[in-house]
Amino acid sequence: CFSPQAFDETIAKDSSLAVGYFQRGFVHLQLEMYEEALSDYHMAFSHLRQNPFIDYKQLGLRHILYAWEVLYSTAAVQCHLQQWQEARATLEKAVVWRPERRTAILELALERVQDHLFLEPMLVPLGELFRPRKKEVEQLDSKDFLGKPKVISSIIPNDEYIGFEPLRAQKQGFYEPSADALR
Repeated sequence: CFSPQAFDETIAKDSSLAVGYFQRGFVHLQLEMYEEALSDYHMAFSHLRQNPFIDYKQLGLRHILYAWEVLYSTAAVQCHLQQWQEARATLEKAVVWRPERRTAILELALERVQDHLFLEPMLVPLGELFRPRKKEVEQLDSKDFLGKPKVISSIIPNDEYIGFEPLRAQKQGFYEPSADALR
């Protein structure tokens, strides 16, 4: 039921969206496309740009993507690829990014990797979607900033025509420029 195409389109629109790579990595892992999943998790981590987390609330997604979660998920893929040493090294790196008082999940993961057991990757909670704020959506309505066009200057005195159209036929004798005006 998962498909990476929607995330492909998202990433095409914003190639530095770490959470897009993170979610696509999860989908690739579910589809057993392990090399693609590993690549996506590496891209997600690099797009965190050395930040411990990115809070996406400003963009309308009620989720905070943590660097340690990306590394944990990377280790989960490495387990599926039978890269146990790399998975252990990745988890040790994740410990550095995890807040000090909350490392129990990573210690348990290190034990599982030591015993060659697979890890379940982290994911954005199901049902969490990008929902822009109402104020931002209201601004998407088209607005007429120019107003209705009107003729500002005309060679015909007292011309009250408003709008644009091809040249109109002139009424005989209505306006005839003098010889001085033609020079």
